[in-house]
Amino acid sequence: MSMNLLLAGFGGQGILFTGKVAAYAGMLDGKEVSWLPSYGPEMRGGTANCSVCVSDLPIGSPLVTAPDVLIAMNLPSLEKFESSVVKDGIVIVDSSIVTAKVERNDVKAIYLPATRLASDNNLKGMANMVMAGRLFAETKFCSEDSFIEGIRKSVPARKQELLESNIAAVKIGMGSGD
Repeated sequence: MSMNLLLAGFGGQGILFTGKVAAYAGMLDGKEVSWLPSYGPEMRGGTANCSVCVSDLPIGSPLVTAPDVLIAMNLPSLEKFESSVVKDGIVIVDSSIVTAKVERNDVKAIYLPATRLASDNNLKGMANMVMAGRLFAETKFCSEDSFIEGIRKSVPARKQELLESNIAAVKIGMGSGD
C-alpha cells in the first residue's frame, strides 16, 4: 500500500494540520510516513500545500510531485496541481469555493462542498476536516480507529475544545459519498 497525497489551498484553511492528521494516522497503523509542509511568506491568506506519503515500504523522498490524491481547497491550487496527479488518481475539490471543473478525464474528480457542509453543521472553519473525511472514505489508507486517533494526537492541548468538532467534521466527510 502506498499513497502520495498533496493537499493545497490558502494559508489558514488547515492544510498543514490535515496533512499532519493523515501522516499521524498512517504512523499509528505502522506505516512509513512523511509530512512536508510548504507555505508562502504570507502564511494566513497566502498559499499553502503539504506533501504526505503513507506507505508499507520506506519512502525515498518526502516531496510529492506526482500525487495519487490531490485535495484542492482553492482555484489556484487546482490549476497548479491538477496536471501532476497520476493517471487514475483522485482529485477532491472544495466545490463551495472552486466552481471550476477538473479538466482531465483520466482521474476521479470529486466535488465536495466542504465549506458549506462545515458551515451548515456549525463547524465553521473545519472544511479541511470534511475533506479529510472524504479522503479517508475514498482511500482507506489506514484504519478508521487510527484515523480518529490521528486527530486526537494532532489537536494541540491548547485547542482540545475543538477535538470533537474535528471528529464531527470528519464524519460528515466520510458520509458525503457521491
